[in-house]
Amino acid sequence: MRVILRVLGCLAAPSLACAGLACADDDVIQRSELMLRRSFSSATPEQWSTRLGQDSTQALCSQYRNRPQQQVGAQIAADARSSMRYPESGQLLGDWRQGARLASIGAGGQIGTIEPDRPNTPRGGNCYACHALAATEVAAGTLGPSLTHYGRRQGTSSESVRSVYQRIYNAQAFTPCSVMPRFGHNGWLTPNEIADIVAYLLDPASPVNK
Repeated sequence: MRVILRVLGCLAAPSLACAGLACADDDVIQRSELMLRRSFSSATPEQWSTRLGQDSTQALCSQYRNRPQQQVGAQIAADARSSMRYPESGQLLGDWRQGARLASIGAGGQIGTIEPDRPNTPRGGNCYACHALAATEVAAGTLGPSLTHYGRRQGTSSESVRSVYQRIYNAQAFTPCSVMPRFGHNGWLTPNEIADIVAYLLDPASPVNK
């Protein structure tokens, strides 16, 4: 969010001598943040407005514009690894059929007064927004790499399964300041749901690998 605020700051302060985004000093950023927070009405649920806040990883990625120095990147990755949580069963390869359902769900997380989430709105990974997975799905994104036949390439060894699980849980452990959502770290998906998506990606019976 801080990068967005830098842009807002430049737009809101045309009298400053700007060089790219350099015009957004701390004062402008603080005033921009205040403006955004005030845009939420008093009736806004608290969980909506708290989403404006950044945790330490987000703050560092904003500070370094998603290109952290090596030492900073190492700290981000270490923090991400320490955040990992796993299914109580210890099983990281779940049910690919449930994973297919979760990968296709794009609902949830909507805020606003016009069409916010309804109670009990299902959450999913919305994986197809960024990736191609099953070859039969034509509405696939290209923002991320294609994952079609991913299981054929990665296999289902314990090391591969664990790596894929961790990348979905918190990709910052592998790529500091990755644009991939931190599904597990942010509590968007449960450990069991992440295990199901891992199965959708790796299980030989999954449509992803057909």
